[in-house]
Amino acid sequence: MPGPWGQAPAGRPGADPGALEQALREVAPERWDAYERLLHALAEGQVLMLLWHGSPGSPDAQYGNMEISGHGYAPAVTSPEQLTASGWARAHEVISGREIAASLYRTRWGLWLNPHAPGGGVGVPWADLRRIAAGLDRLPAGPLKLSEPQVNAQQFFALLERQAGEVRAVRALRRAWVQPSVGEPYLAIGLDLYESSPPAVEAVRALMQRAIAVAPEGLAVSTVAMADEYDPVALWMRANARPFFDREAGRPPTGPYPPVPPYPGQSMPGRPIPGQSMPGQPSPGWAYGTQPPAPGWGQQPQPPWPGYPGR
Repeated sequence: MPGPWGQAPAGRPGADPGALEQALREVAPERWDAYERLLHALAEGQVLMLLWHGSPGSPDAQYGNMEISGHGYAPAVTSPEQLTASGWARAHEVISGREIAASLYRTRWGLWLNPHAPGGGVGVPWADLRRIAAGLDRLPAGPLKLSEPQVNAQQFFALLERQAGEVRAVRALRRAWVQPSVGEPYLAIGLDLYESSPPAVEAVRALMQRAIAVAPEGLAVSTVAMADEYDPVALWMRANARPFFDREAGRPPTGPYPPVPPYPGQSMPGRPIPGQSMPGQPSPGWAYGTQPPAPGWGQQPQPPWPGYPGR
């Protein structure tokens, strides 16, 4: 019986089975270009998910899981040869990189590739699995450096603030300066809306177009939905950026969103992440790197992961 994410395909036609392992060998700290190649190879390839319980297709089939620095990861291997090298004696499931990315990130679980390998393998945080599922070219490459904008765009902000009051769908506006690890920096405008009906979305789109017309030449501007509980820029703005337009300013706060959850690489009190923060970056969007797996990654019983229940 199909699980909630459908049948796992046998792999993408034409995908190079060795591309993922080649990309994996090139990943190193601060080599974000190599890490991007790994994400592209994962998106086009397939992995072998290690099943802690059951077998593919059985009602009790369940992935293994591991915890690294307070974040959950599902372990996988990249080829039958790596499966043999891992010594894994239980069942496994072959699934495409895109499908496992789409299923894991929604429960904020990452994917850990070849945890048995020397050095502990490589972890892909859920924030990057989200990028794979949505399209790597559509979302910025992390780790992101996020800060208050220092750009001289007063006319742009003034027009946004003034005309936002005339667009009834807008509750509040926030802003952040985003510097991806790969690509050019840009200004992000966080849109906190009362509704997302087609007329409301069109009114907000027109508002942004009018404002961008007076933005400084060469300034790249993007919008972020503050209601997106998986977007790292929206999460950062909710936690760190005060609105520069707030229709409900002065009213008792009601908290339209639940508390901001931690995401990979975010500083958490009492749970530092050694070696992942970049110099001068106290609150990164997320971070990556090779880390050794938790001791006994495949040998000790793990709490069940409420994700893929098998087929």
